[in-house]
Amino acid sequence: MKNSTETKRLPIMAGLLIGGFIGMFSETALNIALSPLTAKLGVSAGTIQWLVIGYLLMVGIVLPLSGLLTRWFTTRQLLIFALCDFIVGALISALSSTFMFLFIGRLIQGIGTGILLPLIFTVALAIYPIDKRGSAMGLIGLTIMFAPALGPTVAGLILGVLSWQFIFWVMIPFLIIALLIAIKFTENVMTITKPHVDILSIILSTIGFGGVVIGISLASDQGWTSAIVLGSLVVGIIALFFFVRRQLKLTEPILSVKAFAHGGFSLGTGLVMIDFMIIMSAMYLLPIYWQKGLLVPVALTGMLMLPGGLFNPLVSSISGRLYDNVGPRRPAMLGFLVSTIGALMLFFSQADSSYFYVVCAHVILMIGAPLAMSPAQTHGLNALPRQLSPDGSSIMNTLEQICGAIATALATSLLGAGEAASSATGAVKVTSGTHYGFALTVGLAVIGFALTFALPRKQNDQ
Repeated sequence: MKNSTETKRLPIMAGLLIGGFIGMFSETALNIALSPLTAKLGVSAGTIQWLVIGYLLMVGIVLPLSGLLTRWFTTRQLLIFALCDFIVGALISALSSTFMFLFIGRLIQGIGTGILLPLIFTVALAIYPIDKRGSAMGLIGLTIMFAPALGPTVAGLILGVLSWQFIFWVMIPFLIIALLIAIKFTENVMTITKPHVDILSIILSTIGFGGVVIGISLASDQGWTSAIVLGSLVVGIIALFFFVRRQLKLTEPILSVKAFAHGGFSLGTGLVMIDFMIIMSAMYLLPIYWQKGLLVPVALTGMLMLPGGLFNPLVSSISGRLYDNVGPRRPAMLGFLVSTIGALMLFFSQADSSYFYVVCAHVILMIGAPLAMSPAQTHGLNALPRQLSPDGSSIMNTLEQICGAIATALATSLLGAGEAASSATGAVKVTSGTHYGFALTVGLAVIGFALTFALPRKQNDQ
């Protein structure tokens, strides 16, 4: 790493963080627009969800390959390509008037996000010393967790006054700024070794992660026992089994699963997965509860979700510094405990609950989740030797995205089960359904809290 890099950390990270922000923003911003898009594009509810599934699918396919990409291409090449790719995808989506063109645009965006997410963590681990990594992860957490929380708010406001295409138009100026920053400041921070590329491993990875993402994503619409869901999951799991087995035998694996031999990484990754499931389950259920349980218009829904979105980045930046000062256990433990309180408040909400009560519950949840996220991420990635850092960030981000899809699918299934079990109608019925979904959020927070007892008290007690 060049000495000049030491003085350019923020400029180097800026392009990555802006790109990562837009990638995660795109993941949730479209959710609130799916119902209007169903009518405007003339497709069914089952078809429209492929705008989300396709995006997650491409992210899930590209993410496991990111460790290999960082060994074949420079940081600068990868970042510029990912940002250009995302700009093209956003342009296609913004100019679309049919489902197919919008779907293609989403697939292209997914490729960019799949490259950007792990690259952010890999670069941060390379340019920040170990005693500053907590603050760096807090900065990343500010970006990665603020974006999906802000997505529904911005999209709701846009849909209140403009067409859905502006959800994509608003992304493009930020992406162009990120691209200009990347062209000017980005340096390579990883060693280019150009290892052997095992084609069979790439095929197994694509089938494995792709099959799991498709199966999980379709479960919310088709049901967990449908042939296409079970078939996708079985094929995906079998392919992943042979993929992992092959990586353990190869001298130059495309993804070193040996990272899991480090206990700190396994624990940190597990906590990150649980925390992201808490966020994604709540972010899926809350707009439904606001709009169909409390009968709030879509634009106002976006505004009411803004306070939680604003607390999220603030706490993310603080939690990183807490890790540097007090280690991982206390902030992570407090974070999951606070998340449990917020999730319980949402679980006990009613069809006549006040707006203030629901906003407070959301804010509490968005204080707890980011408070736990940065310490868990930093602890997990710090447990790895530097040569495994790209693989570790790839694994962590891949599993995070898959768990996000799992959480959304489970929340959808539980929402439907809750509505079916209720004898009420209208808003009360929907609220009863959300109780089932928020029970998942509560359970995840409790599990996360229990696991934090295994974390070390200080950051150097691996």
